[in-house]
Amino acid sequence: MTGTLWGIGVGPGDPELITHKATRLLAELPVLAWPAPLEGEGFARTIAAPFIPAGKAEIAIRLSFAPDRADTDAAYDGACRTIAAHLEAGRDVGVLCEGDPLFFGSFIYVLARLKDRFPVAVVPGVSSPMAAAAAALQPLTLLDNALAVIPATAPDARIEALLQASDAAVIMKVGRHRARLAALLTRLGLASRAVVVERATLPDQRVVALSDSADLSYFSLILVHP
Repeated sequence: MTGTLWGIGVGPGDPELITHKATRLLAELPVLAWPAPLEGEGFARTIAAPFIPAGKAEIAIRLSFAPDRADTDAAYDGACRTIAAHLEAGRDVGVLCEGDPLFFGSFIYVLARLKDRFPVAVVPGVSSPMAAAAAALQPLTLLDNALAVIPATAPDARIEALLQASDAAVIMKVGRHRARLAALLTRLGLASRAVVVERATLPDQRVVALSDSADLSYFSLILVHP
């Protein structure tokens, strides 16, 4: 029998938001993998650290996180070969993912490569839009309002079309795109309905008006509330 590949959501940052099921698996699974920069631990591993006993086999999926993502395929190909070897030997492997594994999650790249060869299970996690809405005390959406989830990297024309077709929106991974997005939201008359949440649930969390935001990190999003 082969091992099972687990995608484990570890939430947006606060370790107390990791589910009971995820913490149990972090303790039980013999092998854990996680995306990481070229040096040091990855964010998902840092969140989960309080629940990981010493002595586990761990696989760091080393990525440059460069905008062109030129090294992404090679990094995941190599990591998946290592993960597959553990699975073929009958060892379950948990792949940690900040937020939810299937919501812009890095686990998706592992899933695409291995789902046809091994059993797979996914443990959902609290995603950043939910955490940001809680921090800002703003509804994501309600009643029959439609919600758009928009990557900040999309072209202005696509972002504008999605905003105009929806009643509320979450713009993800704002970071270096803040000035461009602020100009777009202002032009569309949506700036007063927008709030910026940076590093939701972490000790340095910030919730600010769009006009007050500057120098945002990658872990920032804009809520356009209904």
